[in-house]
Formats: sequence, structure tokens, C-alpha cells
Amino acid sequence: MKISEIFKDEPKQWGFRGDPYLWRELKERLDNVDMPDTPEQLKSILEKEYEVATGHSINHREHFTVERFMHGGMSSGGISPEFWYDCGIPLLVKRHVAP
Repeated sequence: MKISEIFKDEPKQWGFRGDPYLWRELKERLDNVDMPDTPEQLKSILEKEYEVATGHSINHREHFTVERFMHGGMSSGGISPEFWYDCGIPLLVKRHVAP
């Protein structure tokens, strides 16, 4: 199983308008990456990819903008670290399936 498969069902609510674009980019980036053995390893991979994609650590707590996710609207391109820390990454880790 590839990690990208756990991104199939998107959350019903997001933090900011850039979050769905980041979700889809992470899904694409992890399309050829095998599911790791443990949820902890998955969490580590997700946090590292989040940082590579955004330029910010998951521990950065203030929202920020990623220019390539700007597609119009007030919070266009905005990323909510709170969403990713509290909801997005925990949701994905809960979907871990041991290989």
C-alpha cells in the first residue's frame, strides 16, 4: 500500500483555503512511497513532507501563506498549522495500515 491512498477521503472542513491544495500536493508527493510499518513512522514522514512542501515546521504555530496555493479569495494560499497539527496529520495517522 502506498501512503497516498490514505489521502483519498478529504476532510469536510479545512483551516484555510490553501489547506486542500497542500493535502493534494502531499498526496501526490507520497504516491510512490510505501506505507511504513508503524503509525509513528508515518507521522514522521508526514511531518517531514509538510515541512518540505511549506517551508515551515509542523511546530510553527502561526498561519502563513504558500504562494503556489493562491487561487483567489481572502485567505487564498493560507495554511493553518493548527489544522494540520490537530486534525490533518492525526486523521492521516489514524488511517495507517500496516504493510
